Amino acid sequence: VIINVGRGSLINEKELVQCLVGGEIGGAGLDVYENEPNVPKELFGLDNVVLSPHSAGGTPEGFEAVLQLTVGNLRAFFSNKPLVSVVSNE
Repeated sequence: VIINVGRGSLINEKELVQCLVGGEIGGAGLDVYENEPNVPKELFGLDNVVLSPHSAGGTPEGFEAVLQLTVGNLRAFFSNKPLVSVVSNE
């Protein structure tokens, strides 16, 4: 069984379909795809495949962390202090 929740480009989906159909791989669980938002239609018809939308950061803790970071940056900006997280153009 292969699971990919990291990057869609890690798995060649054309080969994955061939391996799943041929029995070389027992199953697959994917929430990232090689050419998002396009998912190979062959994957939808396989009983040994689970597909879901990518939602790794969508947790209450993740949302709270983003909120705290945003508030911290706004407070720093309006107080003329260094930002908590600086994004560089370079």
